[in-house]
Amino acid sequence: MLFIIPYLFLELYFSLGVGSKIGFLGSVIWILLTFMIGMGLLKNAHLTIMKSFNSLSEGKLNGKSFHDASTSYFLGAILLIIPGVLSDFLGVIALLYTFYLQLGGTIPNSKNKTNINNLNKKGDEDVIDVEIIESSSHNNIKP
Repeated sequence: MLFIIPYLFLELYFSLGVGSKIGFLGSVIWILLTFMIGMGLLKNAHLTIMKSFNSLSEGKLNGKSFHDASTSYFLGAILLIIPGVLSDFLGVIALLYTFYLQLGGTIPNSKNKTNINNLNKKGDEDVIDVEIIESSSHNNIKP
């Protein structure tokens, strides 16, 4: 609650400032355009989530990055739907963060995964797989 009132004042201040520069018609076009972009992002969210999930299953993206990318994607889309300059700016920042996580998470993790796989393969050659089966008949054996 503490952040809502300053946010509303900042939203009003920036929206009035931009609205006075671009005019009423420009403001209406801005609001409609960002609303349609946000709705389009939400409509195609399942494709983006599936792409991120595939990257997660391939090891290109870790679980935290997957969660952060999904959350920031939805947050960015919803902020674009809400009318106002500040919410649109924050929505674009959230979408850029999503893009950063998808690119940044892909490149370093794929290199690290290759190195880890190489280490595991070297160690797997020295491992002897053993299965121990206990039965009650062995416990009753008398010498």
